[in-house]
Amino acid sequence: MSRALKCLLVMSVLLVGAVPARAAEDRALERGAAVIDPAILRELDHGRLSLGRMLAPERSADTPLSNRDLFGLPAMVPVREALDREFDRYVGKHKENLPNESIGVGDGFAFQLFDRALFESPDARFVLAGIVNRMDRAYVAPKDCGEIRLIYRLTRTDVPLIGENAVSQRLPMTLNLVLKAKGNGNDALLTCREIARRWLATGSAPPAIDKLFGKDGPLDLIDARNIDRIETNLQIAHAPKSAVRDFRTDYLLKVFDYDGAAKRLVEAPLENQIDRDRILADEALKRDFKAWLLDPKHFAELDRGTLLIPDKFLARGAVAPTPTGFDVSDLEPEFGMVQGEGTAVFSEGDVVGALQKAAADGTKLQNIQSLAGFERRLNDVTCAGCHQTRGIGGFHFPGVDWMAAKPSNSTVVPASPHFFGDQPRRRDILASFRDGKAPDFSRGFSNRPQLRASAELAGTEYSDGWGAHCYLPGARPAETDRSFRGWTCAEGLACQVAGKTSRMGMCFVKGR
Repeated sequence: MSRALKCLLVMSVLLVGAVPARAAEDRALERGAAVIDPAILRELDHGRLSLGRMLAPERSADTPLSNRDLFGLPAMVPVREALDREFDRYVGKHKENLPNESIGVGDGFAFQLFDRALFESPDARFVLAGIVNRMDRAYVAPKDCGEIRLIYRLTRTDVPLIGENAVSQRLPMTLNLVLKAKGNGNDALLTCREIARRWLATGSAPPAIDKLFGKDGPLDLIDARNIDRIETNLQIAHAPKSAVRDFRTDYLLKVFDYDGAAKRLVEAPLENQIDRDRILADEALKRDFKAWLLDPKHFAELDRGTLLIPDKFLARGAVAPTPTGFDVSDLEPEFGMVQGEGTAVFSEGDVVGALQKAAADGTKLQNIQSLAGFERRLNDVTCAGCHQTRGIGGFHFPGVDWMAAKPSNSTVVPASPHFFGDQPRRRDILASFRDGKAPDFSRGFSNRPQLRASAELAGTEYSDGWGAHCYLPGARPAETDRSFRGWTCAEGLACQVAGKTSRMGMCFVKGR
């Protein structure tokens, strides 16, 4: 097993085996920016925020919406058809590239496919796993004041719970119902400032249902008229470790915009998911993308993490393989876009020139200080690149399993370090809205929170504590990359490099 893979496995133990006390600390980080309390989510899932209530408010029945009924809704038919096309494409590509490795549903195959029969099952449904405030994305659509996300996890419902430690049969698929924070159903006079105030007013303890849905509550603003789109993430295939490969898991990512007039979901491009293969194969498209991204305005937006790449450069689906490790490889979305052998879009000279122009114009860049910084940022602004960063089994928000017998005793944290490390930034933006100030929408690399969170996250695995991502400087100053030199470890910890060609690693106790 490679050294990088060992480090990833250690990190997996850190995430999935966290003790309940640590989970409690995590819940404190999300106060005012998310709802992750299992008791509250259980009640909401059986009420106004059930997936059936949101997608089919005209239904007379108040029973949970099974997958058989969900994918039978007219609005969801295009979703099922698009997922089927992606499965067929994935299987066809696998057979072409790996003809000697079997693929199918079940343990007997080298690559074990997600069972599409679950889409038609009366014994599986999507359960509300979390509610996340994303007003930090108001730069995308300022009039909507950003987004509120209802995250549902696919779960079997035909398996009885036995014993006090029993858990439900959750399946590797999430459905993210993205709502406009200020939707068509809200009071026209309602401001982003008021919406942010309501969220932050939920306090430092798990809020009661009446506080969330009361006249002054943040969820009182939410109904089906707010729906903007659906995002799906599913584990399309898993390959256990074998004599020919280390374990590998592929995740399929899709987005569907909601057409309110037609009440239909329509397949759409993934935000910032560059269509690498199509761009590299088309000289005209390469020239256009290069000119567009190196424009000083767009280059600065890339650095800040607020870039919105035009649809003509984007893909309508993505497969994100994990684990990717720290070394550059073709598993990463931007691979081949920079410094390729005659086919790359960007040369080192292009990036150095853009950095020099930014310096000459007085543009203060926060993250991109080098060619490697440009590559990492171009990778982590994509959907796939972000999901390959510090997720839990391919998901940044699996949610607490409230269908377990004792969800409050769950040892599984509800979200990834990426999610919790980003909470101080998100709350800072909410506070700016509330106080009538201009929010700073910038964000750091997905691997490492911004300095604005340094005090709150100091010494934790989100910043510089055990398990945090770090950078090992070179022996001479010229060998140290300026984009990552601040990625250090807390006192008593050392950076253990986890790659053959990368200086990236994780913080561990010295001597281990």
